Amino acid sequence: MAVPCTKCGAQVADGAQFCAICGTAVSAAPSTSGFAPVNIPSQPAAPPPPPPPAAGTPPMPGYTQVNTGVPPAAYAAPAGYVAPPPAPVSSGGGGSAVKIILIVLAIIIGLGVLGAGAVGFMVWRVAHSFHTHARNGDFSIDTPVGPIGSSRVKNFTPEELGADIYPGAQATQGGMRMNLPNGSIVTGVYETSDSKDQVLAFYKGKFGSDASVFDGANSAMITLKKGERESVMVTIASEHDGKTKVSIVHTTNKGQS
Repeated sequence: MAVPCTKCGAQVADGAQFCAICGTAVSAAPSTSGFAPVNIPSQPAAPPPPPPPAAGTPPMPGYTQVNTGVPPAAYAAPAGYVAPPPAPVSSGGGGSAVKIILIVLAIIIGLGVLGAGAVGFMVWRVAHSFHTHARNGDFSIDTPVGPIGSSRVKNFTPEELGADIYPGAQATQGGMRMNLPNGSIVTGVYETSDSKDQVLAFYKGKFGSDASVFDGANSAMITLKKGERESVMVTIASEHDGKTKVSIVHTTNKGQS
């Protein structure tokens, strides 16, 4: 005789232990034939989880212990376990570097002060070893290596200049004689109404092929070396007023005494 399912209400065939629709276990209906009902046993309950290990208990077989570096509180480290040393803590390293830098700066500044003092002393000694004499625009200086003198002169002889003066040229301001301990420099400045090319051609003829010549658009320079201790340089420049300026520089060197 079919009975209804207690869960979904579907008809369960006589003698079936489970509902064909929902699978619910069906208790046998009271038998009218004098048989006692049969109880179907239920599924066994799941076993309870194992208790957590107590403090100091080694890990269970089959489990892998994870090393986190520091054992948890109340956990006894197994035999052979060595805790890693704590990381070193810096104690004033930056301050030591700053001290070293300050010491180096102090040394550099000290050397600079000493150097400045030495230079100042040398300047003082040199300044007190010079004696200057000036009169009428001329001056002379007495130095430890000998006297140095300068005088403003407009007219020089060809012998003093080491070269001939351009014909018709007039002496102007700028001439000077300077006497040095090992030689002298004589400079004569002249003006002429002739062109720059005319003046250059004149000195080319006087100096000959041994002279060095530079010829530009508005200026020229010709140099003649007379031996090892004497030279003459003539500079020629066209002026805006149509005149030509001629500068003659005669340098002599006495050599080592």
